[in-house]
Amino acid sequence: MKFVVTLMVRDEADVIAAMIEHHIAQGAAKIIVTDNGSIDGTTEILQEYADDGFVELHHDPIHRKQQRSLVTSMARRAFTVYGADWVVNADADEFFVPVDRSMTLQQAFESIPLEIGAFTAPVFNMVGAGAQSGSGVHRLLWRDNRPLDELRGLGIFAHPTANAIHRGDADVVVQQGNHFVSIPSAGSPPQEAAIEVYHLPWRSWSQIERKTVNTGTSYDDNPDMNPSPNHHVMTDWRRYKGGRLRCMYLLRLPVSDDLAIAEASGSMIRDTWLSEHLQRLVGTAKRPDRLAAAISADADAVVGAQEHRREADIARLVRQVELERDEAAVEARKHHETATRIARERDAARAELAEARAQIERPGLVLRRDLLRVRGKVIGGVRRLRAAVDRARGTTRPR
Repeated sequence: MKFVVTLMVRDEADVIAAMIEHHIAQGAAKIIVTDNGSIDGTTEILQEYADDGFVELHHDPIHRKQQRSLVTSMARRAFTVYGADWVVNADADEFFVPVDRSMTLQQAFESIPLEIGAFTAPVFNMVGAGAQSGSGVHRLLWRDNRPLDELRGLGIFAHPTANAIHRGDADVVVQQGNHFVSIPSAGSPPQEAAIEVYHLPWRSWSQIERKTVNTGTSYDDNPDMNPSPNHHVMTDWRRYKGGRLRCMYLLRLPVSDDLAIAEASGSMIRDTWLSEHLQRLVGTAKRPDRLAAAISADADAVVGAQEHRREADIARLVRQVELERDEAAVEARKHHETATRIARERDAARAELAEARAQIERPGLVLRRDLLRVRGKVIGGVRRLRAAVDRARGTTRPR
């Protein structure tokens, strides 16, 4: 049984060695990587692992958000070149693990019937105190379990969407984001072989800034692409251009002084497994120097609690303005839709009235029943026209 990991990456030098070493240790037969024009040292790190035979490295420096086509191509190669039974399509900040930590991914996949075809692995964000730099592996030690209403108040739309894992297939199609694939699912893995994903999306301010600028400029340079209005990085891009992103980054992370309270309430769940696991791997790592650098606490420049709290307070005001703006936009859309509907009703009433008048003037209309029918149409058309006008004005007429 083989499993292969695919990865499209751009400027993730702070965490890429940790991600690769983890999945090698978990039994990955190969990691197929497409580097999307990195300039921060990611390419050089990947080349070292490629030279050692653990990574198959491709280069695609074009920035057109072509993740769907590139990941699909890599996922197919996982099967056609390496004979993968299972394929994991990951991001650089994702660490796939069995729920039963005594197992490796290799062992978990050996217990999952290929007949399932495809299944999803839940993803949970790891959070902790904010920092100016660093991977935060030793700092982001809490699963984010905050309720959805609280997240939205912090400018986060939702918890992460589950990732799709699929059996090897020469014709598979992987959708943008790695959350859906063309292979139908015939069930879930056995409970004892379930898989989940550690996600480190907010490792530091420098990482958030870099990712936001990379994604935002890619979309700006390709106006034919239309991301969702709720696309989280595009929302951050608007904040960045308005000078509001750093405080919003700190708002979404808990102040260090508040972590004990959050943990007691259940909104944060302490989980040190990934940090401890990566520290243990240094002794047996393929590139111990690279892994040690990726998980070093010395690389972090932690934001002090006082500054963090001050910036978060500013961000709450910013978020309130965002919410009021969003509510106003929703109301404006509703008013526009109402005005459009009333205009259509008014035009329809006028057309019906015009048709009725034309019938009245039609030569040879002499039968009483026809006159009564036309008269009824005229009266109905007038009433509908008046009603449309009244709705537009917000007035009512006495009956």
